[in-house]
Amino acid sequence: MSTMNLTLRDNIHILTLTNAANGNDNTFTTEVMHEYMAAFDRVENFQGNSALIITCEDEKTFSTGINLAWLGQQSARGQGEFMQAFHTMLCRFALLNIPTVVCINGNAYAGGAILASGADFRLMREDRGRFCFPEVNIPLPFTPVTQSLVNLLPNKQALKNMLLTGIAYTGIEAEALNIVDSIHPQAELQASAFKLAQMLATKDRTIYSSIRNDMRPEIQALLNELTGKA
Repeated sequence: MSTMNLTLRDNIHILTLTNAANGNDNTFTTEVMHEYMAAFDRVENFQGNSALIITCEDEKTFSTGINLAWLGQQSARGQGEFMQAFHTMLCRFALLNIPTVVCINGNAYAGGAILASGADFRLMREDRGRFCFPEVNIPLPFTPVTQSLVNLLPNKQALKNMLLTGIAYTGIEAEALNIVDSIHPQAELQASAFKLAQMLATKDRTIYSSIRNDMRPEIQALLNELTGKA
């Protein structure tokens, strides 16, 4: 993989985003979507209980979502292929057959924040980084898939403010508004995410994912449409 690295540590899968340098900001392209889904394939095929952490090696940026400059250079067909892959990746992540934790150690904007919204648990650095849906300012509409992912956030008042104003919340603000589950100093963030993942990995993955996915029927229906299973 050229933009991320999947490792296994004590039966915990760690997907580390590695494409933040030189302004790339771990953005999404069709190739990147295929790398995510290849990682999901490996995770889902793992035998035994586990959990998945998505994190980043960069201290500034977790992900800023779609590479809009790249997307604008694609043909109509290429743009359609990207959106199909993008929506499929998001739905698959939200319905993955193991517990999921996102470790946000920098800015999570647009598609990066949407991806994080699909995780079961979100941990964020307390002193740096923002969580933001800037689509209203880009401007870029939400789709049924992206709207379904952000709707997983529990605080609907905060979500309304984020979607309609594009406000960017700090880690402290995001925790107070239940956008993230907890915040941590940079030196403790990765260890805290791993400790949480270890606890979640003690759960029977089949029962866990069944309970979680039963709370997300709309996303399952969307994935069925995307994969021709509707």
